Amino acid sequence: MKREKTEVLIVGLGPVGATLAVYLGRMGVSVIAIERDTGVYPLPRAAHLDHETMRLLHLAGGAEAVGCASQPLSAYEFRNAAGELLMGFKPGQRLAPTGWPYSSMFHQPTLEHALRARLAATEGVEARLGHALKGYERNADGIVATVEGPEGTVEIAARFIVGCDGGNSVVRRIAGIGLDDLGFDEPWLVIDTTLKNGRERLSTVGLQHCDPARPVTSMPMAPGRHRWEFMLLPGETPESVMSDEKIAGFLAPYAEAAELEIERRAVYRFHALVAEKWRDGPVILAGDAAHQMPPFMGQGLCSGVRDAANISWKLAAVLRGRAGDALLDSYQPEREPHVRMITDMAVMMGKVVCTRDPEEARARDEGMLAQPEAQRQNEMMTLEGLKSGTMPGGGGIFPDPGHGADRGAGQGHSRLDDAAGCAAILVVAEACEASRAFAAAGGFVCGVEALPDAGGHLAGLMGGAPAVLVRPDRYVFGTGETGALVAAWEAYLASGKAAAPAAAA
Repeated sequence: MKREKTEVLIVGLGPVGATLAVYLGRMGVSVIAIERDTGVYPLPRAAHLDHETMRLLHLAGGAEAVGCASQPLSAYEFRNAAGELLMGFKPGQRLAPTGWPYSSMFHQPTLEHALRARLAATEGVEARLGHALKGYERNADGIVATVEGPEGTVEIAARFIVGCDGGNSVVRRIAGIGLDDLGFDEPWLVIDTTLKNGRERLSTVGLQHCDPARPVTSMPMAPGRHRWEFMLLPGETPESVMSDEKIAGFLAPYAEAAELEIERRAVYRFHALVAEKWRDGPVILAGDAAHQMPPFMGQGLCSGVRDAANISWKLAAVLRGRAGDALLDSYQPEREPHVRMITDMAVMMGKVVCTRDPEEARARDEGMLAQPEAQRQNEMMTLEGLKSGTMPGGGGIFPDPGHGADRGAGQGHSRLDDAAGCAAILVVAEACEASRAFAAAGGFVCGVEALPDAGGHLAGLMGGAPAVLVRPDRYVFGTGETGALVAAWEAYLASGKAAAPAAAA
């Protein structure tokens, strides 16, 4: 049997796998990415991207195409059967400090085509469509996988295998990694529609109808598309709700049939699951293979992209001898608390929506309506950053202080992200020996005076400190004295654990 070799084998080439492959290729890592399907799934699935994810997708070449096929939400509301507001969320200003909209409703196939195009143009990365993982064995050098494709079966030796192969992950199953069930399992009928006669939207509000008779989600998607989700009631089966007549009845209260074209109908079970291990030696899980959450926060794909951003630069650092293997052990401790926090919030929202007992719904309504309506309206939630992997005072999302730069006079758009690429960033008030050493080791160094910082976000972050160090996944590692920051960063690369430098302890 033919044997090939690569540094990282990625299984699954959806948005998470494709993003990971592009990141690794940009950092000089050799990658083979396999996908059992032969093309992009043509229908929408994930619907929402937050500003942090758009920023990370920009680094992978997917954000611009998505931005042209997306629309912001004006609000996200939970209303009871009588139409009264139980709770609502509105995005803040048009652009977040990252330079991207806080909330974008998008078209997943558009994203996937853009990522595949960037992947095809990325040196050292090979995508193999129509190839399925049949098994893998571990050895002293990593793994040897058996892969079946149109031209037969091959063996692929890799230092690491990353399962980005979804909720039914073959990589996870072969590794024998179990799932922690967080206790949410509900069946819903999902109906995706396109709008006729050139209409772009039915609404700009995402709406949860918290009606105990049948909970319903109504969600604007990319321009020209709208999604409804209907909770299945006891005794209903997927087969019993899929007919044209049944779907017409579901949609009748919300839109005229003549306005819509049914694009997709499917029954999904909304789960809340977290893998017990996200890394087991050379085996790594990301995206739905590592965690699944109900859709009420719109954070499923966002969380998978964060996984790719977190693990990619660590793999590159280990493979290039810049970091110890212990750095990979920081992946789950850094990502899992964030995922669980979001999942807990999504489950909480889901329980508000999915209440089917009339008495419980009445008590829910009374409790929530007791607050003045102004207090039931909130700004769109800002998701916290890392709990570990940064120094005290770090962990937040780094703003892009160049995103507001002048586009005119031939100067173009001067995002700091574009200049730094997938490297760690050190912004300094003054160059010094430590900053030069950081640059020599592959980091990106920028003087604070070179950044426009029109919104003042960088100045607020630094607070007069001489430097700020930013991880490649764009979380702030820490602020402080340049030499101490760089020394702490090197210690983190070696151990996977960040701590304040001795001088600041």
